[in-house]
Amino acid sequence: MMNTVLYQGLVGISLAMYLWLISAGLTIIFGVLGVLNFAHGSLFMLGAYIAYTLYGMVGLPFGAAVLLSLAVVGAVGFAMERFFLRPLYHVDEAYQLLLTFGFVLVLDDAVKILWGGVFKIPPIPAFLDGAWRVFGRPFPVYNVFLITVGLLVGVVLWFLFERTWWGRIVRATASDREMAAALGVHVPRVFSSVFVFGAMLAALGGALGTPVRVVAPGIGSAMIIQAFIITVIGGLGNLKGAFVGSLIVGVLSAYGTLFFPVFELFFIFVIMAVVLLVRPQGLFGATR
Repeated sequence: MMNTVLYQGLVGISLAMYLWLISAGLTIIFGVLGVLNFAHGSLFMLGAYIAYTLYGMVGLPFGAAVLLSLAVVGAVGFAMERFFLRPLYHVDEAYQLLLTFGFVLVLDDAVKILWGGVFKIPPIPAFLDGAWRVFGRPFPVYNVFLITVGLLVGVVLWFLFERTWWGRIVRATASDREMAAALGVHVPRVFSSVFVFGAMLAALGGALGTPVRVVAPGIGSAMIIQAFIITVIGGLGNLKGAFVGSLIVGVLSAYGTLFFPVFELFFIFVIMAVVLLVRPQGLFGATR
């Protein structure tokens, strides 16, 4: 029984890494731009479809397909921020929410037109196929790869925001954009770079999920709901909170599937409700 519990915990951690990648991008965008991007899940979906096309249909190497999907989704994110969101920064936040929700509808329909409504899933790359014996059971090598990538992304994000000049500029802009502009920071350029970076993180989660998760229209909506739950639990705009929140939701989902499959989502929403009642700013505090 103990081996089963520990094994399911590993499954939950691997699930948490998908959630961490999309939640990290959502958190960064909100923390700097102050935009709750409903379309972030659609960027996750778009990254999955592009990686599926390049790897599963065109036949490119898996790594190249992932990198190209990041580039394409990054370009889409740039267009969204530059031509649609930027004019709305100085108006009521409700308009931003409505706009990003509109993008959800547009991108979902675009995916159906281009790829159809049938579920798609390509094969696992040969070098990541197979399983290792963990706690007496075969644990997929691809899940180990996902856990490793998620941890590496966490280290890279910490280094970027805490140890680089770009990170200092971004944090200064997030703290006081007017003062940053007065000191010579090109705030619109910082906003664009942050939005593109967040979009690419969402695309990375989608692209890495293609060999083991179904690629289908609407997956973005399911992912963004979980991402919002994570950001509420951890604290809006708090990267550390997003990481811990992802682990909480991922592990709870895994154990819920094992022990209480009917109430899997119920436990996650209960945790969110308790956090909102006891600590409304989230476990690690909101940045806004």
